Amino acid sequence: MISFPKPSEHKEVWRLALPIIIANLSIPMLGAVDTAVIGHLEQAYYLGAVAVGAVIFQFLYWSFGFLRMGTTGLTAQAYGAGRLAEVHAVFYRALLFAAGMGTLIWIVQAPVIWISLALFDASDQVENLAATYFNVRVWSAPAVLANYCLIGWFIGLHNTRAALLIQVWMNGLNILLDLLFVVGFGWDVAGVAAATVISEYAALGLGFYLFRAQSKPMDLKGEKPVLLDRREIKRLFTVNFDIFVRTFCLIFAFALFTAQAAKIDDSVLAANAVLIQFQHFLSYGLDGFAQAAEALVGGAMGGKSRTRLRSAVVTCSYWAVLVAIGYTAIFGLAGVFIIDLLTGIEDVRILAREFIPWLIVSPIISVWSFMLDGIFIGATRTREMRDGMMISLAVFVIAVFTLKPVLGNHGLWLALMLFMVARAITLGLFYPRLEREAG
Repeated sequence: MISFPKPSEHKEVWRLALPIIIANLSIPMLGAVDTAVIGHLEQAYYLGAVAVGAVIFQFLYWSFGFLRMGTTGLTAQAYGAGRLAEVHAVFYRALLFAAGMGTLIWIVQAPVIWISLALFDASDQVENLAATYFNVRVWSAPAVLANYCLIGWFIGLHNTRAALLIQVWMNGLNILLDLLFVVGFGWDVAGVAAATVISEYAALGLGFYLFRAQSKPMDLKGEKPVLLDRREIKRLFTVNFDIFVRTFCLIFAFALFTAQAAKIDDSVLAANAVLIQFQHFLSYGLDGFAQAAEALVGGAMGGKSRTRLRSAVVTCSYWAVLVAIGYTAIFGLAGVFIIDLLTGIEDVRILAREFIPWLIVSPIISVWSFMLDGIFIGATRTREMRDGMMISLAVFVIAVFTLKPVLGNHGLWLALMLFMVARAITLGLFYPRLEREAG
């Protein structure tokens, strides 16, 4: 039987979730400034080049998101079990892996940019400037991946305020340097990239300072972190590989969604590009509760407490559902206004309004997959996440090619909603196993 959470449990969830939500809000602010400083240059191809370069890095770095998620789950479990030496070892192993992957990105940067630009097939001006952006920004790769490890480690220790400080410091500095380098120095695309590189290394410096402040008071009771523990290294690689496969499937699903919209016509592609921003807005709120669940569930699994596990799941989900209902209300009441803010093209506005009902129901449909992802990351049950996502992707692909020929773009949106439902069902079926293991 599941009892209603206590006030202290609600307070703990908000203590963890609120800093993450605030940190997430700094992301669209940075994107808006990037767009504004480049968008006011004389030629449109500057903006196109930054857009292309940003998409390349979004896909490149998103593929390494397992460093953040895997570190959170492993840290939270070690912390919940009172294994403080292993808490340190988890971070050091993840950091070494991040350094290796960052160096690998440096080594393969030439073929990466060549293949990426070939896929975009943009104008010569855009491709040349996008290559400039890439060649500058790629030097931040080790810092970006190390920051994933730091943020994951802090969330695993229930210190989401540190994650907030890193994100806000990085994005705030990036905004200031954007203005200095582009508006002040006239460095255009290279200036935007350089601002990002400097801010990411500055964030890494702050992260290491906060890491030292967090780790120094920990009483390891004479133990030393064991980096070359064969079992833990194997576990690290297994967890990271499973999350990588899961993330790749997720990227592929949204890429297929965009590609199929493009095959209908340019207006549908543009309308969907506007509407998908609603899904991004949704993630800014729900990610806070999902990551709170990662920390709390990881601690419960590490401490072998079924009661704590149930409390974490119920409390985080309770608030996530309420926030999702709030999003539904906002999208229903202000959806047309938001569309008009995002685009001034009247044909795209009219078309987007036709499909906005899908975004109104999306928060209630999507919230369950967000929360179950957080729960399973905290429990480091990544095999179930991998398998569930692969099944969900298969459902999505079948739905796309079945529904799109009949319903057009409505079929694409229905397929996307079915994808979210499939993600929730596949993980929901595995959930009882977590409770048995926690006990």
